[in-house]
Amino acid sequence: MTPINHPLRLGATVVLAIGIPCVALAPAQDGATPGQNPVQSREVVPESNSEPTLAESRLTMGKWIETQQLIGRERNEWSQGKEILKGRVELIGKEVASLQEKIGQSESSVAESGKTFAGLVEQREELKAASAQLVASVTLMEAEVKKIAPMIPDPVRAKLAPLFARLPEDPSTTKVSIAERFQNVLGILNEVNKANSEITVNYEVRTLADGTSSEVQAIYVGLAQAYYISPRGEAGIGRPSADGWKWESAKASADKILTVLEIIQGKQTPAFVPLPVKIK
Repeated sequence: MTPINHPLRLGATVVLAIGIPCVALAPAQDGATPGQNPVQSREVVPESNSEPTLAESRLTMGKWIETQQLIGRERNEWSQGKEILKGRVELIGKEVASLQEKIGQSESSVAESGKTFAGLVEQREELKAASAQLVASVTLMEAEVKKIAPMIPDPVRAKLAPLFARLPEDPSTTKVSIAERFQNVLGILNEVNKANSEITVNYEVRTLADGTSSEVQAIYVGLAQAYYISPRGEAGIGRPSADGWKWESAKASADKILTVLEIIQGKQTPAFVPLPVKIK
């Protein structure tokens, strides 16, 4: 298109119409050469396009939507995380309260345990004192039982031999428990008490008045008196002492002793039979 040779001056801007691109023109310079085309002496600057294109708008909108989605997702995750953290805080709070309660209970238990321990210590001391008394008592009883051992009739003492063997020789160094020591002593005393309330007959060998030995039948009346009769009719009386049983001849009482023996054996009718008795 042929350019227009004469511009329309509107201040400092010339508007070109009719499909001609707008060109910014500067005012005519004083001293311009006559006949020179004013348009040709000006530099044509194309107008920049400030409006975004459709592709750019779509890209921008996509980025904005993506950003909003990301923000919504982050907000949702934060909300969920917040609830989770809140639940954990509540749970931890309950655990802390539970632990504090348990600590309180433990402190109470420790206090009670302290009182119980103090009571146990006191009880232990009492038991030690009682144990010492029991040791002293059983030691005395063992000594007394050993003293009466020679006074026990031979048949009864033979029966009690295992219990006497369990009595400690030295009570201060024995390893036998107090309970077992009491059991031994009580076993001996029970058997002795039983023998003291019975009349028993036992075959024994005794030295007769003429110095010979013979098997006799001995009749023990409890633990205080005994009589014997030999097959030849020789009789004797026995009594306990600290050195054992002492026997002496009792020829005058032989018939009565034989009668008592036959009554015990069921050979005669029971009757009162007087016999010599000596009690210390």
